[in-house]
Amino acid sequence: MTYEVGKLNHQTLLGPIAAAEDALARLDERVARSEVGAGFTERADFFDSVSSMWVAGELVHLEDLVLHDAQMDIRAPSHELVIAHRIVRARRRVSRNDPGWAVSRSGIMALAGVSEEPAAETESIDGGGEGEELDLVDHGVLSPELTEIDEVLARTKWLVDGNGPAEARKQEPELSVGELLIRDPDWDEGERIGEWLELVKKAEAFPATLAAALLWEAWEQLEPLQRQHWLGQVLVSDFLRSRGKVRSHLLTYAVGLRDIPRERRRARDRTTRLVAFLDALSSAAAAGMKDIDRLTLAKRQLDRKAAGRRTTSSLPVAIDLLLSRPIVSAHMVARAARITPRGALNLIGELCVREMTGRGRYRAWGIL
Repeated sequence: MTYEVGKLNHQTLLGPIAAAEDALARLDERVARSEVGAGFTERADFFDSVSSMWVAGELVHLEDLVLHDAQMDIRAPSHELVIAHRIVRARRRVSRNDPGWAVSRSGIMALAGVSEEPAAETESIDGGGEGEELDLVDHGVLSPELTEIDEVLARTKWLVDGNGPAEARKQEPELSVGELLIRDPDWDEGERIGEWLELVKKAEAFPATLAAALLWEAWEQLEPLQRQHWLGQVLVSDFLRSRGKVRSHLLTYAVGLRDIPRERRRARDRTTRLVAFLDALSSAAAAGMKDIDRLTLAKRQLDRKAAGRRTTSSLPVAIDLLLSRPIVSAHMVARAARITPRGALNLIGELCVREMTGRGRYRAWGIL
């Protein structure tokens, strides 16, 4: 399956393109100059992750995601929560790398957790040179024990593989029934990723916002990855960063997609879908501007409460944590400030932050 750009309806697209370009430029400048830009960037990872799961049809609570990221789960994490946390970690990894790193074959493979050339790695380990062999077992005291363990594993390997003893299995192993249930053997991820990367090169000739909409449209049509479809939104955000449209942070594109009705995102007409994706860029920028305004106002109010305190006060640490997380718990504040949970409750009481849960246990506060 190949995605063709074809002829675009520029007359219909020019208005949304101009609006998206202007909105993203304003947001980028605001985040770069704001005193709460760092906190906004960290909070954006959680909001985009929850919105990405919502667009995919899954519901993940923001509170559970923040606590899971802090390794303070109040219950066993669900499958959806684990995926949402993968999105958060992927966005952080992309932000740490150079702009455009994710929009490359190596970046996509690294984010998807796919080994591109396992054969080359095997050769580098097995062969150390002509007439040389790499000995991984130290001929010391543990050599007999390790050799015995290897023999036991070799004798019992056929129980796992189901195709006879290990010595008789010289052919390549076949896909198991469980593997066929979750993966399509005819789904060539490498070829589809290559087609999408070819489109990335062609999109350089278009305006940044239109190119981002085309890339997301192509990702929806090609579906390069079977199980990490959410990665496309992160790649589009990094593409905008590589084009210099949003340099200060990684755009929360999924937040904008969430505001667009499904009927527009899944319309039969491609022009309607492209306009919807461009409007999603404008919506994501508008949501970011509102969040910046809230954080700026909250920081000024919290700084007034911390004014005049001693230099060893833990209030500044609690304020920084509140500005960098959508919600915080007493244990999160205690860990960041290195105080007791009782002391963390006292700090939160002094700051007069809004409580989000309203429960007696697992209480949480935040700026929303």
